[in-house]
Amino acid sequence: MQKIRNIAIIAHVDHGKTTLVDKILHSCSVFRDNEQKGELILDNNDLERERGITIVSKNVSVQYKDVKINIIDTPGHADFGGEVERVLKMADGVLLLCDAFEGAMPQTRFVTQKALSLGLKPIVVVNKVDKENCRPEEVYEQIFELFFNLEATEEQLDFPVIYGSSKQGWMSTDYKKPTTDIFALLDAVVENIPAAPINEGNLQMQITSLDYSSFVGRIAIGRVHRGTIKENQPVTLIKRDGKLVKSRVKELYTFEGLGKVRTKEVSSGDICAVVGIDGFDIGDTIADFENPEQLPVISIDEPTMNMLFTINNSPFFGKEGKLVTSQRIKDRLMKEMEKNLALKVVETQGADSWLVYGRGILHLSVLIETMRREGYELQVGQPQVIIKEIDGKKHEPVETLIVDVPGDVAGKVIELVTQRKGELLIMEPKGDLQHLEFEIPSRGIIGLRNNVLTATAGEAIMAHRFKAYEPWKGTIPGRLNGVLISMDKGMTTAYSIDKLQDRGRFFVDPGVEIYEGQILGEHIRDNDLVINIVKGKALTNMRASGTDDNTRIAPAIKFSLEEAMEYIQADEYIEVTPASMRLRKIFLTEQLRKANGSKN
Repeated sequence: MQKIRNIAIIAHVDHGKTTLVDKILHSCSVFRDNEQKGELILDNNDLERERGITIVSKNVSVQYKDVKINIIDTPGHADFGGEVERVLKMADGVLLLCDAFEGAMPQTRFVTQKALSLGLKPIVVVNKVDKENCRPEEVYEQIFELFFNLEATEEQLDFPVIYGSSKQGWMSTDYKKPTTDIFALLDAVVENIPAAPINEGNLQMQITSLDYSSFVGRIAIGRVHRGTIKENQPVTLIKRDGKLVKSRVKELYTFEGLGKVRTKEVSSGDICAVVGIDGFDIGDTIADFENPEQLPVISIDEPTMNMLFTINNSPFFGKEGKLVTSQRIKDRLMKEMEKNLALKVVETQGADSWLVYGRGILHLSVLIETMRREGYELQVGQPQVIIKEIDGKKHEPVETLIVDVPGDVAGKVIELVTQRKGELLIMEPKGDLQHLEFEIPSRGIIGLRNNVLTATAGEAIMAHRFKAYEPWKGTIPGRLNGVLISMDKGMTTAYSIDKLQDRGRFFVDPGVEIYEGQILGEHIRDNDLVINIVKGKALTNMRASGTDDNTRIAPAIKFSLEEAMEYIQADEYIEVTPASMRLRKIFLTEQLRKANGSKN
């Protein structure tokens, strides 16, 4: 019997998954006493730490008693669902982590469904039982109901439950009896998760994720399904379409702690990284050289949205970023495609613009934000959903949208969603909140979050996941208000902004450099208005009492990147540089906008 357990951790964003992995690593003495450990060890890129979300799935392993436990961290956000399905193929069981107050959230449901359908054995961890007003028993009932609704087998319904607080570092089978360590959880893993089976025979290993190193190129990661894989072994790579490519394993690594350790051979059931195989894709099979046999191909969810990426051609081009040429941007996008599977880059007729396809606004904004931090300057257009023709009819992506709001504003939310062709399916109380479930076209979700948060004074909790392609639902109203556009280049003045405050809400502060065609704010009406906020006050040597009013300026509205992507219209761009983000019209002068028929 092999002493390996492969477990994937499933949890909604911010339910404490990465913190739990930290505690497991600390408890199993992965670190030396003098090492700087820090927190959120697995969320190792800046963006993951800032947003508190996991974007890329990662592998770590710990040795507990005499068992090797491979832990696969999975993203909780639906935009990264493509990551989740693949990594579940490497696991024999799952840890479903739930917040003791919030319970199973919609995106947990999405991943749990995948895990149960693959026949994985679940262990439920009810986390954060130290929180005020937590309800561990109700959450347990809710999870049981969720499993039942997802058609779990009787064996899966008989799941063990562990309660605890990963932040405080304890786990127990009874939440009323806190312990001092998390060994109750590790014991449950060893007892309940089946050991990785040993399958004798010719080599079969499916590539389920990849790593990238600037020294050795792409590294294939997967679980050995059958046989053993050795260093320098000649192998056959079976592509998704069944094409055979002869290759050779140069180096072989297994996961140990947070790193990889080089090894001579890996037998079935363990997870390893293979160096030296070129031209592979996710879902390909590494098989025996003489008698190659393919494993079932993994399907990767298709992109549902695209955006135009182009070089920065604004008057402020090159002032803040170093990497500004079309060649640099193209190379960076192609490099991203090497490791980001749900992403697709297509060249357009213009030499300096590309259509980038992704799984949603968050997926694309993470790429833009990463490029910005690396010193790139670029512009992006309005996100567009991908339309397909099925049986001669136009189909579009439809999503399930779940909103939890205080009861007194639920009506406003329903009104906003139904205006965008959303259909209310479920409405039920959940504690002091109303739980609403809709079906809505992906187009309708773009720009919806801002409106819902405004209508509910920021109290709505929204989540959505892709459902299917369905027939076109008809036109959806876009942004209702026009924008305020700059007519001149220069420095904004408090005097001008103050005098124009009755025309709309501003996005810029006084004392900021602006250029002609830049979007400065939102107009109170539905048309665009060209304004001058560079003009200063006419100075005279006459001082009259009462005419020098103090300027009282409302604070400028500052958009995050996602909010800006949801705000802009088809004739607008977002200019993204390492230091700033500006909204602008594609055609900067009023003359050009009129010539090109833009509303103005």
